[in-house]
Amino acid sequence: MDDAAAAAVGGKVCDAATAAALVEDGQAVASTGVIGWITPDAVLRAVGERFERSGSPRDLTFFFPCATGDAMDIRGMDGVAREGLMRRVVAGSYINPRHPRTGARPALTGLIRDDLVEAYSWPIGAAMHWLREVARRSPGYLTRIGLGTFADPRHGGGRLTGRAKEDLVEVVELRGEELLLYPTWPLDVGVIRASSSDAQGNLSFEDLPITSAALALALAVKASGGTVIAQVSRIVPRGSRPARDVQVPGVLVDRVVVAPSELVGTEVRDDPGYLRPVADPVGRLPRLRPGPGKVIARRVAREIRPGETTILGFGAASSAILAMAEDGAFQDGRLGDYTFTTEHGSFGGVVMGGWQFSANYSPEALVDGTYQFDFIDGGGCALAALSFAQLDAAGNVNVSRFAGTSPGGGGFVDIAHNARRIVLGGTLTTGGLEVSCDDGRLDILREGEIQKFVPEADHVTYAVRSGLQRGQRAVVVTERAVFEMTSEGLVLTEVAPGVDVRRDVLGQIGFPVRTAAGVTTMAAELFRP
Repeated sequence: MDDAAAAAVGGKVCDAATAAALVEDGQAVASTGVIGWITPDAVLRAVGERFERSGSPRDLTFFFPCATGDAMDIRGMDGVAREGLMRRVVAGSYINPRHPRTGARPALTGLIRDDLVEAYSWPIGAAMHWLREVARRSPGYLTRIGLGTFADPRHGGGRLTGRAKEDLVEVVELRGEELLLYPTWPLDVGVIRASSSDAQGNLSFEDLPITSAALALALAVKASGGTVIAQVSRIVPRGSRPARDVQVPGVLVDRVVVAPSELVGTEVRDDPGYLRPVADPVGRLPRLRPGPGKVIARRVAREIRPGETTILGFGAASSAILAMAEDGAFQDGRLGDYTFTTEHGSFGGVVMGGWQFSANYSPEALVDGTYQFDFIDGGGCALAALSFAQLDAAGNVNVSRFAGTSPGGGGFVDIAHNARRIVLGGTLTTGGLEVSCDDGRLDILREGEIQKFVPEADHVTYAVRSGLQRGQRAVVVTERAVFEMTSEGLVLTEVAPGVDVRRDVLGQIGFPVRTAAGVTTMAAELFRP
């Protein structure tokens, strides 16, 4: 857009390079984004390109409530992952998977691995609610969620690198109860994404299935006296949209960058199925490949009950919906008997997996991300279906730091803490595991080289025993066995047909496991191709 056109819409519109020039050395920059969804990639990319050209801005602190971008076509946080540009980063999660075309890890993963940046991980719920506290200029965000986990300063305080020296989280006592305090600090620049803007910078999100913390972030930046930059797909005439559709008012927006060709999500350019109910969403779903993941998904699905709200996390457990669809659970319109959601605010329809995770296909309601964590923290979810990387003898689950990578805790901490029941799904071992599922039995062709049930987890993302003390029930599902978590430890309750319990189950666990008096055989239909 040229200068005359920019002036015609109130002077807020500029190109990405002009917006990037507003960022000064040493500032704190916050941005939205949930993987590829709602990521203001054009602006973040312009900040990184400006640094490459001029060496400025430098020594920035970045705050990402959630992993921003996919490190592929929507680079997001990877677009500013440059030594010297990024001094500190605080994020609810980090993009971790390898690029499917190149095999490369994200650049930010390398900065963290090589200790080239001060990196911290906060639970996504804490990160989003912290923005509210910045917005109202409070001393900080208080919560009991995260005590005893990696976020607790007695267990690292969210630090991911040796350079991360400063304590960003404190333990305080209030009325005899220990709580975590996340002290607030000002945000100088906010970068958010919306669908459209008018002359005054009023933002609507009609093309986006997630709003994340866009409003909370803009409020926090303006309360700090900072600058809010919005990336949109188009400019619309003033008054052309219903006021109810405008979710960020123009008084909170200083600059608008128009990027019409940007993807709305990873490999998604325009699909109304992410925005509203569509006919036969189940018929559009892919089939699961035969293997351990399919067995796990089918067994996790047996924990899901109609009439309840089930929240699904990233990873193997989220495939339970695909297994249910393939096995006929949603025939004759019965998908409507279930309510599926994630931590990002889509209700109803089908939770998508992989790079599209966090959005639902054929949703019935879309909720702001900060309010979604109110729902989660308030106990709104009956069942949480989650994955795990490690489980230890003390009942600690790790998904936040393992095998040389640091994806962070994501929404796991809030979800696991507050659901009434949790089911953890994952293979018993990893690293080269090969199995055969045929004729209603499981055969282990090659054992995984890495044990996931370990004496002590590398990182504590959630302490299951703390949940048991609150009356929570926890089940662990693998491809060859099912366990119940109890106050006395892990108890083996089910074993796959064809498996040698001593060799293939107990022998692959790095700590003693009790065996239930009535161990049952996992259903043969779980092992169909």
